[in-house]
Amino acid sequence: MEMGICYGGIPSRVHNNSMGIRGYDYVEFYVGSAKHVASWHAKAMGLDFVAYSGPETGDRNKISFLMASPVQPSFKILISSSITPDNYDIQSFTQKHGDGVKRWTVEVDDVNHTFAKAIKNGAVPILEPYKISDDDGFIEQASIKLYDSCEINFINYDNYKGLFRPGFEKPRQEWVVSREETNLKGIDHIVGNVNINEMDYWSSYINSALDFETFIHFGPGDISTQYSSLVSKVVRSKDDVIKNPINEPYEGIKISQIEEYIKEYRGSGIQHIAILTTDIIDTVTNLRKNGVEFLATPPQAYYDNIASQEFGLEEDIKKLQENGILIDVEGKGYLLQIFTKPIGDRPTFFYEIIQRRKGASGFGQGNFQALFEAIEVEQGLRGNLDRD
Repeated sequence: MEMGICYGGIPSRVHNNSMGIRGYDYVEFYVGSAKHVASWHAKAMGLDFVAYSGPETGDRNKISFLMASPVQPSFKILISSSITPDNYDIQSFTQKHGDGVKRWTVEVDDVNHTFAKAIKNGAVPILEPYKISDDDGFIEQASIKLYDSCEINFINYDNYKGLFRPGFEKPRQEWVVSREETNLKGIDHIVGNVNINEMDYWSSYINSALDFETFIHFGPGDISTQYSSLVSKVVRSKDDVIKNPINEPYEGIKISQIEEYIKEYRGSGIQHIAILTTDIIDTVTNLRKNGVEFLATPPQAYYDNIASQEFGLEEDIKKLQENGILIDVEGKGYLLQIFTKPIGDRPTFFYEIIQRRKGASGFGQGNFQALFEAIEVEQGLRGNLDRD
């Protein structure tokens, strides 16, 4: 199998960390209807139907669709739903949380090594290392606990030549989807929201279990508007192949976006996934044409302030403004980002689209004010901003 079309992973990824983590693999959603959510990702996000698992492939308890980017097949999203009341794992998750991310997966050199070291370092085990095999070989997996109902999954495909993993086949039908191409490249970072007084616990847990480090710490007052506030830590692998911000509510006059998430989600969990692109104007233009809804565009003064700065902006600022794209300057570099509205019925999970320029490595601190004010507008429309 050629590396360029390998949906199972990219063994040649460059990494340098003690856990043997190669990079993000797939993210799995648990949802009420996998077919409907997968269809939205195909139409709106521009992803392809790549593989399918369900009754026709021998799984009579759930249905799963693997979606992947047509320009970067290693960017994968797995969408699963229960088809029987007996599937307690999915049923209990969706009943409590609604549609959301159950697990994010990292590809590793050696599942046994990564799992054993994580457990030794304090990780809570969910599934010990195990193999799944078919005529195309076998994969190895294991998983550890993350916040609330979430998990981190370790996987290795080195001995597997199939489409994705055993139990998956090509989609049972040909999906013809009319859409604009979005050129999404991969996962930049995954953000978790946790209950008050949990951020330090979870950052320490991840740092210890996976031999990560705290990259950035936003304390009280660093991320706030006149109404609401939060604190945040960014943990990452020491070679920067994995980055995970963790947000916690901080007391404010009104209900923060983190508080709203925890209330509506019924616990701590994955708030959003940031997806990389190399041409954010083209990507966002086409996402809008596909029906993706984004937060409100910042006021004219925001872009006037950006235009007054000299940092070598390569994009047309008028086109950035037309699409509501945010710009954050980092020394000689800058990043461009925009956030969708929540994609499900509850105001919980959403996507971020991001492009990094000239070595920018941050998370848009200069945009926090404009971003959170836009989110507060949406909270107000839902009646979830004011305290009782």
